[in-house]
Amino acid sequence: MVKPALMLAGVGLGLLVVPAPAQWLHYPDPKTPRTADGKANLSAPAPRRSDGKPDLSGIWMGVTKYMINIAADFKEGDVPFTPAGAAEYKRRRDTESKDDPSARCLPLSLPEKNTITSPFKIVNADGFGEILLLFEGQRPRQIFTDGRPLPADPAASWDGYSIGRWEGDDLVVESIGFNGKEWLDINGHPVTEALHLTERYHRKDFGRLSYDITIEDRNMYAKPWTVHEELHLLPDTELLEQVCENNLDVEHLVGK
Repeated sequence: MVKPALMLAGVGLGLLVVPAPAQWLHYPDPKTPRTADGKANLSAPAPRRSDGKPDLSGIWMGVTKYMINIAADFKEGDVPFTPAGAAEYKRRRDTESKDDPSARCLPLSLPEKNTITSPFKIVNADGFGEILLLFEGQRPRQIFTDGRPLPADPAASWDGYSIGRWEGDDLVVESIGFNGKEWLDINGHPVTEALHLTERYHRKDFGRLSYDITIEDRNMYAKPWTVHEELHLLPDTELLEQVCENNLDVEHLVGK
């Protein structure tokens, strides 16, 4: 059960987000396959780029429960915490997520960005050398696919540094260089600067995108662990601008 203070911390984003007026929310995309009645055919085959690789482009929606608790599908005790990780997670739960960065308009972690209660867009253009992820209310993300390696000595940042490669029809993305201030979810699964994320995207058909994320952080977890999610396409729509500003929630957070 989500406690009241956690709800304040997590929903703080939604309460403080200012949406722009609706634009292009019902504009039919000519590239979208259609059924006989003109509706988007979400079970059509996944599109492909000119190089034969799957085209991941589209506006996708994640599953909100993973933003609240990335380990929502795990049994109690299955997350492989180190003693330090277990202690920090317990502290955050005991204080009802009072310190959640998202309640202070700070950036979301990469897993949270894909499961927030608003859609995100993948731009997967031919020959571009990178894949872009665009979000409502969050800074865009770059995944470089031009063959460059991960930086040897990255400057710590909220989003880290991401490179991608294709393994068959799967896009595999590795990310390092985080600042350790991120929370993996509102519940407070912790990370440090040692965090290494590996994501695997697989477009199953036109309307479904399989998403696996493997979390490695030797300080917080005794071994890597993987979360599986299913993302779904939102056809014939566009993103809206959202801004987290003038945060009035913080003084009302009631965590211990």
